[in-house]
Amino acid sequence: MSTQNQQKIMVEVAYALPHQQLIIPVHMPLEANAEEAIQASGILDKFPEIDLKVNQIGIFGKLTKFDMPLRNLDRVEIYRPLIADPKEVRKQRAAEGKAMKKGGRDAPPED
Repeated sequence: MSTQNQQKIMVEVAYALPHQQLIIPVHMPLEANAEEAIQASGILDKFPEIDLKVNQIGIFGKLTKFDMPLRNLDRVEIYRPLIADPKEVRKQRAAEGKAMKKGGRDAPPED
């Protein structure tokens, strides 16, 4: 192994759309952070909708900060903004479920 390769780590930068996923391998210096890997990957040119002021990032599914130092074989993931708040969706489903039970034939009559 050459001295130059010993001074670098290999990481992946990932971004997924509903019907497309892109994972870009990048060789980075040992002291590189997540934001530097994103910039080096060129993914921002491929997906101009990514706004690092808006999109959150993570490493292997755990939210992280842009200045997080990377380790060899880390995968930096860029997350899309949520379309709907999961808590609100659950509340809505629960409310709909209660409404359906009330109108069911087995429900006790209301006084």
